[in-house]
This record gives sequence, structure tokens and C-alpha cells, in this order.
Amino acid sequence: MTDVMSQAEALAQTIAYPAPGARPWRQEDKPIPPHVIVLFGATGDLARRKLIPGLAHLLLSDLAPDIQVVGTSLEDYTTEQFREFAHKAIEEFSHRDVEKATWAEFGDKVSYVPTGAGPDALAKAVGEAEQRLGGRAERLHYLSVPPAAARQVIKTLKDADLVERAGVVMEKPFGTDLASAISLNNEVHQTFDESQIYRIDHFLGKEAALNILAFRFANGLFEPIWNRNFIDHIQIDIPETLGLDRRANFYEVTGAYKDMVVTHLFQVLAFVAMEPPTALEPRAISEEKNKVFRSMLPIDPNEVVRGQYTGYRNEDGVARDSDTETFIALKCGIDNWRWAGTPFYLRTGKRMAEGQRIISIAFKEAPKSMFPLGSGVGQHGPDHLTFDLADESKVSLSFYGKRPGPGMKLDKLSMQFSTQETDSAAAVLEAYERLILDAMRHDHTLFTTAEGIESLWERSAPLLLNPPPVRNYPPGSWGPNAIHQLVAPHAWRLPFERVWREKK
Repeated sequence: MTDVMSQAEALAQTIAYPAPGARPWRQEDKPIPPHVIVLFGATGDLARRKLIPGLAHLLLSDLAPDIQVVGTSLEDYTTEQFREFAHKAIEEFSHRDVEKATWAEFGDKVSYVPTGAGPDALAKAVGEAEQRLGGRAERLHYLSVPPAAARQVIKTLKDADLVERAGVVMEKPFGTDLASAISLNNEVHQTFDESQIYRIDHFLGKEAALNILAFRFANGLFEPIWNRNFIDHIQIDIPETLGLDRRANFYEVTGAYKDMVVTHLFQVLAFVAMEPPTALEPRAISEEKNKVFRSMLPIDPNEVVRGQYTGYRNEDGVARDSDTETFIALKCGIDNWRWAGTPFYLRTGKRMAEGQRIISIAFKEAPKSMFPLGSGVGQHGPDHLTFDLADESKVSLSFYGKRPGPGMKLDKLSMQFSTQETDSAAAVLEAYERLILDAMRHDHTLFTTAEGIESLWERSAPLLLNPPPVRNYPPGSWGPNAIHQLVAPHAWRLPFERVWREKK
């Protein structure tokens, strides 16, 4: 008994319990140790547009610790050639001004080794970067590579002995169905522990997505009405104006559902639908998200509209008889106490009329109106709470109000908030910047778990086994006409009849 007690006491001494009233353990001010960031696919489109400019901003804004960046890709670049590539990427895609002296500070922290040089060369480059940081640094491996290449990268890291003191960031999609997701999880877990894996969804790194948690759980005004008794339906609508952008080989085997719905829209849905977590910490939030995924009803193919924009089959790399959807709209449900019977409508697609990213909460209308016919009540649909997931995030609440003047005429009015209207607008991090910073903090709050991704593929099985036929839609439209029958008796929130108020 004495031995057992002594072991328990020793264990207790290793656990840092927060003092009463202390902040949650997600301490953003806690110092981050020096890091070597190994960027796989360093010359790819994502690295060029987002990752390299984002890393430069983190370092130069003093948000990140002292870092060294080791790029690796198929191109047979020298370090100087890669630095020139990185410099051009920052000049073209950074939203912030980078002065010449500032670039030199970042450029000196960048090195490169071709993937073809093998694991030993990679290990040597990382070792040299660690020495420049003073010795024993932590490592963050960012896999900006196609899903098919992820297994080979994991093997390279194992062969290079770069697993210790390391986290690994993995891009979407994580598998293409339940069997492949389980297989990939099992394979990755042979090298990395689950606590080392960060399955990234950049939508959850957006300021507006985080604002959902603040809006719901910090305000006594909204949390009591955030349920099936007061909410009529919810839409998550993410149309894109972009086409394939030279990604035909990837898109042909993925399509809109696997590319966007499983990895983005369902993750956002979880933030909207989750129960209050016990604390603002990764394990509690992940568990509530996973409860949402476990409660989701299987996707019914009869409540799905798949589309393909006219001309898709003529794109380079696309099969002339391709059945891949470039558009998808679906209705899904969550079978739990809070949401039973409340429909969730999701839509996304390529080459559509506008590029938008909104979450729209439609509240139930008053059961009976005392206002006379012609007053305007009921003519503009239900009240809506709308989150815009754009980088300049916005929130809007619409409601009926009296029109100034004689008589009782009502108009639909709105209250709006934008991060650009605050004094802290300059402090907003882009999604990839925030998530890279969180990974260096070992903070899994905004990342997906193995259990969560497997649950989603399991709910997707009926659709994957029996997909409805694709319907053509013209580029620049809002999708096939069948989407209106899908959402009836409601209507799609996009396109907006009004515009967001802009900062003056």
C-alpha cells in the first residue's frame, strides 16, 4: 500500500492543476521554445500563397519563437534559389509590407534540401538548423503535399530519425472513405503518437469561426435560444468562383464532397452545434465536436444534389466521361436533444456566381402576428444571425423594426459588427498563421482528431456508395436548379439581397 501511495503522490506532483479562478490551460502567452519547421512541398501552391508569407509574418511580428525553416520539395533547388522563390512569394501574396531589411532577417533563417537527396540529407539539414538555434530545438513538420504522398513523407521522417520532439501537420483530405481513413490513421500512428498529429482545417483558424464560440458561450442573450425550440434551420454556404486552378489530378479523385464538406463544412458545423465544453482547452472541445459527429444522421443520397459545371470535362486532366462533382448541396441532421428535427443545409461548389463563406442561423418566426396585412411582417423571411467567414470577419443580426413615419410599416433591419471596425484589426492572424502557432504551442483545440474524421467518413458511407447523378450547371450560377427543391420550404440565404456595411 505504501508503494502505491508513493507512486500516486509522485504522479500528482507531475500534474499542474490550475489554481481556483486561474485561466484555462490554453495559455497563449506562455513562451514557445525554438522550432525547426520542415516544410514539405515547399515549392507548391499552398506554400507559395499561404505558408511562406505566413511564417514570415509570424517570425517578424514576434509572435513566434526563434525558428529555422527547412524547405524540401521535388525541385532541385539550392538554398539561394529557394530563398529567391520565398522572397517572390512574400512579395506577391503577403498582405503586409515586408521591407528589404526585414526580408533579409527572415531569409537568413531559410534553407533548402531537395526531396530526392534522401532522408540522410534531410536529417543533416535539420541538424544544422538546430545548431543555428543553439542545439535542442523542437520540430514541426508541415506536410503541404497531396494525400497520396503523405505516407512516403512519414516514412522519410522515420528513416531520418526526425520523430522525437516533433509535431506533424497533415493537410486535407484525410482519407477518402472510412477504410482509407482508418488505414492512414493506423499507419501514421506507427510513427507518431496522436498527440503529435495536427490534422489541419484552415476554416477553423479563421477569426469568425472562433467568434462562434465567443458568441454562443459568452453571451446570455444567445445560448438559451441556441436549440431546436428557437432555431428553424441553419445554412453553411461556401461557394467559390475559382475553377480547378491546375488541380485536375487531385480533384478528379476527390470532388467537392471529399475536398470541402468532410474536411471544412462539417468541421464548421461542429462549432455551431456542439454542447458547451467544460473548459476552453483542446480535449474538452474535441470531445464536444466528436459528440456532434457521432450524433449526425447518415447522409441520405436522396437529400443531396451533385453538380458539375458545364465545360468541366474539357479541362486538362479531366476524363471526358467524368462523374466527379464540382458542386454539392445537402441536407443533414443531428440526432440529439438540442437539434433533433432541425435541418442543416450545406452548399459548396466551383465556378459559382460569388465567392462567399457564410453561416446563417434562421430563427423561428413568431407563432402569431398582431400586425395587419400590408405591414411588411412575414414578407422578408425569418430573423437571421449571419457569420461571414472571410478574413475580414463580420457578424450580422437581422430583425423587423418600424419604418419611420405614420402608420405601422415594418422593414427588415440589421445590426452588424466587423473586426475591421475595431482597434485590434491589425492584430488579426490569417488562418494558417494561427494554426501553425497553435501547433508550436502543442494546442490541438482547432485541429481534427482521428476519431472525429473516422466518424464523418462513417456517416458519409451511404452517399459514397450510392451517389446521385451529377447535374450540369452554368459557370457563374448558384448551382443546379434542384437545390431549390432541396431547401424548400425555405430559401437559400445566398445571394444576399443586401450588402455588408463597409468601414468608412
